[in-house]
Amino acid sequence: MSPAPLTDPLCQEYARTLRNTTSSSDALADFLKNFGAQSSPRTLRVDPQGDHFGDYNCLDESTDVNFGTGGPIIVDNGDTGDECPSHHDSSTDTEDSDADDWDDEEAAAAAECERDWEAEVEKEEMYWTGVQDMMESEDDMETVLDALQVPVSRPPQLRETDILREPFIQHYPDPRVGAPLPSQTTHLNANEAYQQALGHNANIWTPFISEIDWRVAKWAKMRGPSSTALSELLAINGVSERLGLSFKTAAELNKIIDKNLPSRPRFQRQEVVVKGEVFEVFFRDILQCVKALYNDPEFAPYLKFAPERHFENETLSEQLFHDMYTGQWWWSTQEALDNTLGPGRTILPLIISSDKTQVTTFRNKTAYPVYLSLGNIPKEIHRKPSKRAYVLLGYLPSTRLEHIQSPTSCRRCLANLFHACMKHIVRPIVEAGTSGIVMTSGDGVDRLTHPIFAVYIGDYPEQILVTCGITGFCPRCTIPRQRVGENLEPHPIRSLAAILHALAKIDEDASTFVRACKEAGIRPVFEPFWVDLPYSNVFLTITPDILHQLYQGVFKHLKSWVIKAYGAHEIDARCRRLPPNHNIRIFMKGISSLSCVTGQEHDQIARFLLGIIADASLPGGMSSARLLRCLRGLIDFLFLAQYPVHSDKTLALMDDALRQFHENKSLFCDLAIRSDFHIPKIHFLNHYTESVRMMGSFDNFNTEYTERLHIDYTKDAYRATNKKDEYPQMTTWLERREKVMSHEAHVGWRLSQRQPVLRLHWIPPGLNTTRILHMTKHPSVCSVKLPDLVDKYGATFFSDAMSRFLVELAHPELSRRRLQDEIDYHFLGISSVQVFHRVKFLRHDFFHRRL
Repeated sequence: MSPAPLTDPLCQEYARTLRNTTSSSDALADFLKNFGAQSSPRTLRVDPQGDHFGDYNCLDESTDVNFGTGGPIIVDNGDTGDECPSHHDSSTDTEDSDADDWDDEEAAAAAECERDWEAEVEKEEMYWTGVQDMMESEDDMETVLDALQVPVSRPPQLRETDILREPFIQHYPDPRVGAPLPSQTTHLNANEAYQQALGHNANIWTPFISEIDWRVAKWAKMRGPSSTALSELLAINGVSERLGLSFKTAAELNKIIDKNLPSRPRFQRQEVVVKGEVFEVFFRDILQCVKALYNDPEFAPYLKFAPERHFENETLSEQLFHDMYTGQWWWSTQEALDNTLGPGRTILPLIISSDKTQVTTFRNKTAYPVYLSLGNIPKEIHRKPSKRAYVLLGYLPSTRLEHIQSPTSCRRCLANLFHACMKHIVRPIVEAGTSGIVMTSGDGVDRLTHPIFAVYIGDYPEQILVTCGITGFCPRCTIPRQRVGENLEPHPIRSLAAILHALAKIDEDASTFVRACKEAGIRPVFEPFWVDLPYSNVFLTITPDILHQLYQGVFKHLKSWVIKAYGAHEIDARCRRLPPNHNIRIFMKGISSLSCVTGQEHDQIARFLLGIIADASLPGGMSSARLLRCLRGLIDFLFLAQYPVHSDKTLALMDDALRQFHENKSLFCDLAIRSDFHIPKIHFLNHYTESVRMMGSFDNFNTEYTERLHIDYTKDAYRATNKKDEYPQMTTWLERREKVMSHEAHVGWRLSQRQPVLRLHWIPPGLNTTRILHMTKHPSVCSVKLPDLVDKYGATFFSDAMSRFLVELAHPELSRRRLQDEIDYHFLGISSVQVFHRVKFLRHDFFHRRL
C-alpha cells in the first residue's frame, strides 16, 4: 500500500533532510537540530488563508515567517532579508481579522485540547530513541514518517453539532392536532391571494405605474407621521411630471391607497354612555385581526400548531420551557379540546395587552390602546416591532369620569366601562373558540382553529382591572391581605367557578350581588368580558411582568431601603468612586436623588449595587451579612428570570434565590426601615416559576415589548393628526400605513421570483449558543504603551501572557519545561498595542437572516 502524501510542512522538511544526508541517524540529528528546542530561528511557510488570528493577504505567497527565540519575529521575503517587528500580524488588522476570533466556549475547548498535548520529557526521549532504533536503513524512511506525528499548530475547532444542540422533543400523541384539513383541494397562499385582489397585472408595482412612483409613495407614508414634506416636494413645479408620478398631491396619494390597495381590518366606532356622558371606543373585528396575523406570509414558516414538550436529552429528566407551545397550558387545553369536540383541531392562543400612555408632553392627554398577538408566533418575532407580530385591536376610552363625584362610584364605573368595551371587542371569539373556525395560514393551508384567550399582558393596575380584583390583593391567588409579601407560602389559584357563581347574583337585588362579590374577593362588575370565553381562566392568563414587577417594583423598593440603611451620602459617594467600565453606567451624581427612573436605569443600578456595599458596615456596628444575602437573592432572581430558556434546574435556582431574599429581608424591619412587606409585587414573585411551566419563559409576555408599540401605534398616529377629534384621524393614518407595509412585503415577494412559503425547522434562539466575535473596524485607542497598560487597564502581566501566547502558537509541540524556557528568552518586539474598549459576541438571527 502506498504511503499517504505528506502535507505537514514539518514532515516535508524532515523528508528532505533524510534524502540529503548519508545516514538515518545523522538525518534525525539534523532534523532535531532544526526543529527541536534550540535558540536558532526556524522558517515556516505561511498559508495566505490565515488562521484563527486572521488572514495574511498582505504577504506574498513565498513569504516565510521566522519565529526566533531571543530575537524579533523575522519575515523573510526571499533574499531581501527585510525585517519587520512582531506587531506586523493580525493585531493590526481591522474588523475582518478580528471577526474570525473564537468565542469563549471555543477558547475553553482549545485550552482543553492543548492541555497535556505532549508526553513528558522522559517519554519523549524514549520515543526518539525508539525512532533511531527503527532507522536501520534508508528503506525504513516511510515507516518512520508514518510513525512520526507532528502536532498541528491550531487545535481542532468545535463541530457545529457541539454548539447547535437541539432539545429532545416529545410531540403531542395525536398527530391529527394541527394537521391541515383533508378536504382542502386547492392551496392559494397569502401572496397569491393578495395579487388576485390587486388584479393579475404584469406590472410589479401595481397600482403604481413605476418603481419610482412606488418608492416615493412608500417614502411619503413611512418617513414619519406628517405629510408636510411630501406636500412641499410636490408643490415644486414639474417635480411630479419629471418623476412620472401618478399623484400630484398627498390627497391623491391617499386616494390611491384607500381605493386600490387590499384592505387590512377596518376600524369601527361605537358610543358608550356612562352617567349621561358619551364616550367613543374605536376597535377592529378581533376575528379579522386574528386572520391577518395567522395569514401573514412572513410568519407562515415559523408558526406552531401543536403543543410540544422539550427536554434536555432522551432521559426526560430535565424539561425545558421557552415559547408558549412548550408550556403546560397549551398541552392541557389541547387535551380538553380533544375530549370535548374530537381530534384534529388547532389552538390559536390569543395574547392581549393594554396600557394607558401619554401622547402629549405637557397637556396630559392620554390614549388607551389594546394590542393583540398569537402564541403560535415565536417569541423572537414578538419582540421585534419591525416584524409586526402585534396588531392594534382598538382604542378604549381614556376618560377619568371627572363628572362622577363619589370616588367609589367612579372606580366602579371605570371598571364597568372597561369590561363593557372589552366584551364588545372579544364577542366574536366566543362562538369561534367554542365551535372552531376554518382559517388559512400564510402558506395557503386550511386548518380548523379555535382562537382561545390565553394571556393578558399588563402592569399591576391593569391586572387588577382585568380580574375585577381589589387593590392590595393578588390578582391571581387567594392569599389574605395580611399575608401578602410575607413568605413563600403557596396559595391556590382563585376559583373561576366560585367567581362566576358570585357574578350570577346580578339577577337578584343589588345588595345581594355586592355582598356575593365581596365574599368572592372581587369588585361588583356587571359583566366581565371573560365570563363567556371558552377554555379560558382569566386568573391563569395573568402573567409576570419583569419591567414593572421587578425593575420598577421590588428592586426599586429594595434600592430605596438600601439607601436608607447606609445613608444617601455614603451610597452616592460609592457610586462616584466606581472604576470606569464600558458596560456599566456611572452615576456621577449618585442614585439617591434620581427621579422618574426608567427600567433601563434600574437595570444598570442592579449591576453594581451589590458591589458598592459589599464592604460597607451598617450604622451601629450591625452586621451587613443579612442585607447582602437579601440583596443578592433578589438580584440573582432578577437575572435568572430573564433567561430565554428555562429548565427545571434554573427554576429551582430561582426558588432558592427568592427563598434567600425572604429569609433575610426582616433586617429592614430591625433597622426600622420597614414595618411589614405587604407589597403585592413582592408576593407575585411566588408565581414566577409556576407561570414559566404554564406559559413558557417571561420574554413571551413582558410589557417592555408591548410598551414599545405605543410609539408606532399611538404616539406617531397622534402626531399625524391636527389634535382635534384625533381618533378618526389616527385610525385612518394607521390603516394607510399598514396597507403600504403589506404592499411592500408583496412587492418583495414578486421581486424574489415568487418563492413559495416553506415550513422551516428552526432551533429556539435560546438554545443556540453559537456566538461570533465582532469588533469595531477601528480601535478605541490607536496606540497604548506597554507600561501604560498596567496603570490604565490593570493588565499587569500582558507582556508575559503575549509571549506565552506567541511561543505556544509557534511551538505547539514543546513540553511544559521547554515552553517555559522559550518564554523566558522570547523577545516581544513591540512597544505599543491597539486597545478595543468593547467587543461583542453576536448570534445569528434566524428570523432576520443576519447577525
